Amino acid sequence: MLTKAAGPGNMAAFARIIPILSKVEPGIVDSFRHGGGVFYDQFQDFMALWAGVNEQTFERTLVTKVMPLMPEVTTALQAGIAALDIGCGEGHSTNLLAQAFPHSRFIGYDLREGALEEARAKAASLGLRNVRFVRQDLGTLEEREVYGLVTAFDVIHDQAQPRTVLKNVAAVLKQGGTFLMVDIKASSDVQENLDHPMGPFLYTVSTMHCMTVSLARNGEGLGAMWGEQKALEFLAEAGFTDVTVKQVEGDPFNNFYIAKKH
Repeated sequence: MLTKAAGPGNMAAFARIIPILSKVEPGIVDSFRHGGGVFYDQFQDFMALWAGVNEQTFERTLVTKVMPLMPEVTTALQAGIAALDIGCGEGHSTNLLAQAFPHSRFIGYDLREGALEEARAKAASLGLRNVRFVRQDLGTLEEREVYGLVTAFDVIHDQAQPRTVLKNVAAVLKQGGTFLMVDIKASSDVQENLDHPMGPFLYTVSTMHCMTVSLARNGEGLGAMWGEQKALEFLAEAGFTDVTVKQVEGDPFNNFYIAKKH
């Protein structure tokens, strides 16, 4: 449990978050007093650590456990469709899917150029020719009905304008397309999270990272613990009325929202 051999269960990795977040504590306190938030550029170590945690989880679950939740999508990917991964970061999820489904075309959008460079380097090392990574603000997507699949892995709750991003996702999806939104498994009501085994940890990360990076951009500040009820409300507001919520063994943190565009 204290070594990399534990994979996603390596508690040593999570323990590192405490000193990393302590570095931004003064900015968090100041934001509570005066408003605003702490920008992404103050969280380089945190994002690098979390990218590593996600990579471990993706490698063990994404292709073998998550994609089977959507058999029709898997069949379409095997045949060949266009797919978009928003907030792709270092591209771990995008590259894994591109590798697993060589007949489909994948694109990853993110704002952080450094992360995109890592994603491109990884794709090149894997010899992938069906994936590319582009710097793009998710609040200003102008494409319409292009993709058969859009994915967002723990992305929406960090957004400054999550409602706008979700409406943009609906717009870029083709009719009959699927949006896979992976986000923290919790209730929107605090009292319902009192027995959540990771509740204190997740509220801490939410307050000291997820909420503040959104508020720094004059955003809604949803935070990681926005919860299932709020997530379903936002999806419905964006036009997704056919939504199934599932869980995956090996990923204790997340809900998997499978939303169809009709």
